[in-house]
Amino acid sequence: MTFPHRETKTDRQTWENTKTIEQGLKAARQQNWLLVTRYLQQLPLNNQQPTSIKLAPTIWEKGFQLALSVLFYGDFQQRWEIAKIIPRLGKKVIHPLIALLEDEEVDIEVRWFISRILGQFNEPAIVIALVKLLQQTEQEELALVAAQTLANIGTAAVDALSKLLVEEEYRLLSVRALAHIRSVETINPLLTVVDDPQPEIRAVAIETLGSFRDERIIPILLQALKDTEAKVRKEAVIALGFRLDIATKLNLVEKIEPLLYDLNLEVCCQAAISLGRIGNEQSMNALFKVLKSPLTPLNLKLGIVRALSWKSSELALNYLQQALLIEEEEICQEIIAVLGRLTENKLKARATHILVDFWHSAKGKISKPILKQNLAMAFSILGQKEAIVSLRQLSEDSEESVRLHAIAALRKLEIKN
Repeated sequence: MTFPHRETKTDRQTWENTKTIEQGLKAARQQNWLLVTRYLQQLPLNNQQPTSIKLAPTIWEKGFQLALSVLFYGDFQQRWEIAKIIPRLGKKVIHPLIALLEDEEVDIEVRWFISRILGQFNEPAIVIALVKLLQQTEQEELALVAAQTLANIGTAAVDALSKLLVEEEYRLLSVRALAHIRSVETINPLLTVVDDPQPEIRAVAIETLGSFRDERIIPILLQALKDTEAKVRKEAVIALGFRLDIATKLNLVEKIEPLLYDLNLEVCCQAAISLGRIGNEQSMNALFKVLKSPLTPLNLKLGIVRALSWKSSELALNYLQQALLIEEEEICQEIIAVLGRLTENKLKARATHILVDFWHSAKGKISKPILKQNLAMAFSILGQKEAIVSLRQLSEDSEESVRLHAIAALRKLEIKN
């Protein structure tokens, strides 16, 4: 005996879903993307109805393709609305969306929306894809949304990324992803790779760890100052340059000073910057010792001049005054510039006195008009009447550009004083 088929709730829902998809396909053929979106909203998708019925594979596939059609061909507002629906189709959308995100032929705005959509999921593959996008894209808006998405995923992705650190293929990308997340939860996994064989991994780990105040990190930074890779030493000295709170206790000047003589010029320059930030007598002495050496490269000397000017202590100004008398004109030009930028009244008077002494002792030796021109500009900015006599002499220079700058500075000072 054959019994009549009884329609179940599942059958009824499948029939309704199929009908909805057919209506959506018809709307898509008419390029009515707003209507397509409304039909997709009628499907019992995840996070919409707690008792929703799982979509049949064919229905899901057609629904996903319809959603992508809206994403590709709709206007901005339609894309915005469909971007709310796609995550509710579940994790099956992740890998197809990643493939589209990585496709440079896809419209930038579409990839922008895909980045936002992927941010709704907590999957390591997404974090890796976003980091790759940050590395590779030249489009500022894509880089920005990728960074924002990583920040939104935040600590939820840390555990998954930590597990990927044991896989050599993904270790570097995982470390870079942890660097973008940069929360306290990333400290422990990053500590596991500070001795990694890959220099790039060590450098990223040191740079990221250096931004945290954790007692476990300082010994690692100090050790990294001796790393065989220049980029690691550079990141370590940058991080320590911001730790003024422990500079005296750990005698950081003594630890950083050897890097002023590093074989890598970038490391040397960064060591100068960090010592300038510390700005105590010991660091000033170390900087001036390198500045006055005839073996020191020009770029490092320029960096040291700037570093000496940051704290603007009496000792630093004395060293800059000495350097004016012994250094080549390009260094003198930089010293004049930094002295001219001082803002405190007491320092302005001291800087003017230094520059006046320099002019009277070296005016017959200055060959470049630009140096005299910059001297007039510095006198003008400092605004001290002590400079008037020197400016009058500069106003009689054989070079027109020097005369014009000196005359302009004189007028400013005479009005002010």
